[in-house]
This record gives sequence, C-alpha cells and structure tokens, in this order.
Amino acid sequence: MHTSQPLAGAADAGVSFAPSPYPILNKLDRLLAWASEVPAAILVALEILILLAGVTSRYVFNAPITWSDELASILFLWLAMLGAVIALRRGEHMRLTTLVSRLRPGARHWVQLAAQLVVATFVLEIILPAYEYFQDQWMITSPALEIHDGLRVAAIGVGAVMMMAIVLIRLLQQARGRQLLIALACFGLLCGALWAAQPLFFKLGNINLLIFFVGVVAVCVGCGVPIAFAFGVATLSYLALTTQTPLTIVVSRMDEGMSALILLSVPLFVFLGLLIEMTGLARAMVDFLASLLGHVRGGLAYVLLGAMYLVSGISGSKAADMAAVAPALLPEMKRRGAEDGRMIALLSSSGAMSETIPPSLVLITIGSVTGVSIAALFAGGLLPALIGALALAVVVFFHTRSEDLSSVKRATMGQIIKLFFIALPALALPFVIRTVVAEGIATATEVSTVGIAYTFVVGLLIYRRFDWKRLYPMLVETASLSGAILFIIGCATAMAWGLTQSGFSHLLAESMSLVPGGKAGFMVISVFAFVILGSVLEGIPAIVLFGPLLFPVARAVGIHEVHYAMVVVFAMGLGLFAPPFGVGFYAACAIGRVNPDHAMKYVWPYLGALFIALILIAAVPWISTGFL
Repeated sequence: MHTSQPLAGAADAGVSFAPSPYPILNKLDRLLAWASEVPAAILVALEILILLAGVTSRYVFNAPITWSDELASILFLWLAMLGAVIALRRGEHMRLTTLVSRLRPGARHWVQLAAQLVVATFVLEIILPAYEYFQDQWMITSPALEIHDGLRVAAIGVGAVMMMAIVLIRLLQQARGRQLLIALACFGLLCGALWAAQPLFFKLGNINLLIFFVGVVAVCVGCGVPIAFAFGVATLSYLALTTQTPLTIVVSRMDEGMSALILLSVPLFVFLGLLIEMTGLARAMVDFLASLLGHVRGGLAYVLLGAMYLVSGISGSKAADMAAVAPALLPEMKRRGAEDGRMIALLSSSGAMSETIPPSLVLITIGSVTGVSIAALFAGGLLPALIGALALAVVVFFHTRSEDLSSVKRATMGQIIKLFFIALPALALPFVIRTVVAEGIATATEVSTVGIAYTFVVGLLIYRRFDWKRLYPMLVETASLSGAILFIIGCATAMAWGLTQSGFSHLLAESMSLVPGGKAGFMVISVFAFVILGSVLEGIPAIVLFGPLLFPVARAVGIHEVHYAMVVVFAMGLGLFAPPFGVGFYAACAIGRVNPDHAMKYVWPYLGALFIALILIAAVPWISTGFL
C-alpha cells in the first residue's frame, strides 16, 4: 500500500522512526526541528509581507520599492533549502513507495536502509562543492542592497549540513550497530567498485546516459529514494565518474533552478490553499453548491467536481484541494449510500481533471523553465479542465441513476439565496486573483499575496473563523511542501543540464522531429510519454527535465506552445492519479481514509473518461488557445 501525507502533495509514504535509545540523538533531532522550522516559518511570513508591500507601494502609492524583489530573491533560496530540510526530517519528500511496500518486512528494512545511504551519499558529495560555490559567489554583490551573493548561496551548504545530520540520526534510529556496519560495508564496496571502473566509463560514451540517468535513477526511485535525491545522486555520479567537470556546476545549476523568482509563487499559493481551508472559505463554497444540486441524483458528486474546479483555481496544490473539499462532502455522500471506493475514485479523478486550472504549480513551473507566458497558460487552462469535468459528469450520471433520494430535502429558494450571500466572498476570490493579474496590478508571483490578504480579511471580519494557533503549523507545512517541490526542481535542473551537455537533448529533439505523422505523430507520442512520466516522476520533475527539450520541438512542428502545455499537463495529471504508480491516487485514498486496493477497481471508468477528454483537447487546439 502506498500512503501519503494528506497535504504534502501526493508525495511520500514516509518512514516511521522509533525514538533512539540514545537520548542525545532525540535531543539533536528536536534541535534540528527548531533550527529549521522556526526560521522557515519566519521566512514564509517575510516573503508574503515583502511582496505585498511591493504591490501596495507600486499600485496604491505609485512609489515602487526598488529592492523588494531583490530581498525576496535572497530570502527565497534560504526558504527553499530549510523547507527541504524540514521535508527530509518529516519524511515528506516525494518518493515512490509502491514497490517497496510490497516487499516482506525484512527485505523492506534493508531497502529502506539502502535508500537512506543513497541520500547520505548525495548530501555528502555536495557539501564541499557547495562551500566552493559559496566562495566563488562571495565576490558578487546585489545591485540595490549591495549584499554579498555568498550570503544567499550559503543556504545550499547550510541545508546540506543539516540534511547530513538528519540522515545520520535516521540511520542510527533505523538500524542497530551490526546492521549499520554491514550496510555501510556493502555500500562502500559498491562505491569503490564504481570508482575503480572509472576508466571503463570513459570508454562507454553515451551508454553512460542509460547507466546513470535511466538505470541509477530507476533503481533509486524503485527503492524509495526521494525523487530529488535520486536525480541528484545520478547527476553527481555521472559527472564524477565519466567527465572532468567540477561538481560545483551541480550546485550552481541547483541554485539556478531553485532561485527563479517566479517560483516564489509556489510557497505563497500553498499557504493560500491552507488558509482558505482554515478560514472556512472552501466550506462556504461547498455548502452553496450543495444547496443548488444536492437534491438531484448524483448531486453531491457534481458538487465535488464544481468545488474542485473552484478551489483548484485558488490553492494551486492538488492534495490541498482534495483535503479542503473532501471533509465537507464525503460524509454526506456516504450517508446517501455512496460506496467508499467510488467516492475516492471520483475525488482522485477530479484532482487529475483540475491540473490545468490556474494557478496550477505545474503551469508556473512550465512558464519558468520554458519561457511560455504564464498569463497565457493561466488563460488557456480553464477550458481544458471544464472539458475534463464534463467527461467525469457523464460517468457520474450513469453511476448514480439509481441513487435513493427519498430522505433528501430540496433546499428552498430562501436557503439558496442565504447560502449564496454567505459564500459570495469565497466565490469572489478566484475572480479577484485573475482580475489582479489581467489588469496588471500584480505579477503572477505577487498575485498570491493579494489572495492571502483578501482571505485573511474575509476570514477575520466576515466569516470570523481564524484559528491563530494554526498559523505557525501552516507556515511550517508551507515551507516543507515548498521545499520538497523546489528541491526537486533544483536537482532536476542539474540533471537536465547534464543531459544537455552530453548531447542527449539534441538527439532527442532530432528524433522527435522525425516522428512519422508530423504534428499528429509528435502529439500522440507526447501524450503517452507524459502519462507515464506523470505516473512515475510526477508533474514538476518531469516538466523540468523534459519541458526545455520538447517545447522547442513542438514549436518546430507547428504546435502552439500553450496548446502543447495543456496537453502535457492534462496527460501528466492523468498519470499522477492513475494506479498502480500514480501517487496522487494514493493521496486521495489517504485523505478519504480508504484502502487503495478497494478504490482501485472503481477509478478506471473515470480515468477512461478523462483520457477521451485528453484526446479531444489534443485534437482541438482551440480548446486551449481560444481565449488567448
């Protein structure tokens, strides 16, 4: 069984570690928690305040703060690395655990121990290059604040040292002395053999790409190594064993991947998603939709689809969307006789349907790594998701024809009007966010802060539901999920650089441009490739690796880049929520507390409907580009 942290982005089964018999290790673990979580929470709050101040000063007072983006960028790398540290300590980095979970307990223990050693290897390999990169960057100063850039990039080295401490504590918690010695000896022999084989690797040429970027990554991911660390160790091993390239280039590529200012919207939208759940905005939307449709057959299923469509336009995180909507609807659906497995199948497929709804984190990532206009991506994403929702609604119609509604009372017009006015501030939020971007009031990075300020005011003054005690845990949760996402982007950027320098990208582009069938053939291959990639790697790492390679080919064969982006994102969403490997499916099961084996048999009709919708979106470019 593959489980997931409900709000950690369909990620990771995590590993439960018993407290160490050595009290000093437990104290060190608590110290690391304090040293990473408190600064990370403060950084999230600072980023929100800095960007909101920048929007306010520029738009309201017509007096731009020239250094706001610069300071936000400096703090951002520290937020990303501390978030990655928190995610590692909590076991919330994205990983595939489907294969490991099927092993016998004894074998599973050794595989998990090996996975920890792989993480330790990557972190150990990167500490010295991170220090050298810090020295190189110290001579560079920021233009407005004149701060040494070394102070910014020091975050990578500090984060690596903290990760190393966490891994050592986990190893001592997970294995007793003899087991650990055996594992270290075997792992040391393997590393020594690879180093001794270095002359052979130099002779193999491009075969090394298969060995490291396919073989090593596949083995690591299959063994439950977090995806980011699998990418990182494969890249470092490839460069160290087959080239003379200094390893500082890996750190610089990680810095480049994690430091793009547009990605600052990732933690801000994650926090916004948590905030709308805490302040009751999500519940108000659901209650209003239920008053409209709750009395018809399948009504609550249609409400779930509509709520996911609306909430996805706010939070940007699929797991957060499902966690906001499910508690409000699933109990009542179950009371009306809906089967647990079918409810989770619908919840999971609605997550796949809503992947293209702005401000999807995958859309933001595509804009960051390919240069496609994020405003255009946001405009193009609404109709493809609507097509997916209609396809799912057809399946719901046939599944609920015999639903018993004898005990369900239809809401009166007065109740509907009352719930509408209660929900109006919540329903307005998606339109506020999109209007702010369309009118040029704020950038795609800054708009999330406007949404946060709006939700904050509505929660305090209108819904009067604001739990101040939850604020700090929400800030830490934001840092953890954001760190896991950004660390993947950083490691995937380094891996993509390695693939590009090897000449692989040129070969791939050349091969794809020669696909039989021209534009149609290229689109068909892309659909199937990204369904598989979305299932195994998830959307963000897949798009960071292959987006820069395939988007230029799509343009070359005459496919509009926004159309191609919608097809790719929808295909990856389908893979992400498709069992047995799609981790989004297991996140839905964890949120609904349903055994995945029970839900799996119900999900296929919904995924089939989404696949038909995907074919339609791929065949009709206007669906993606008609509103540009």
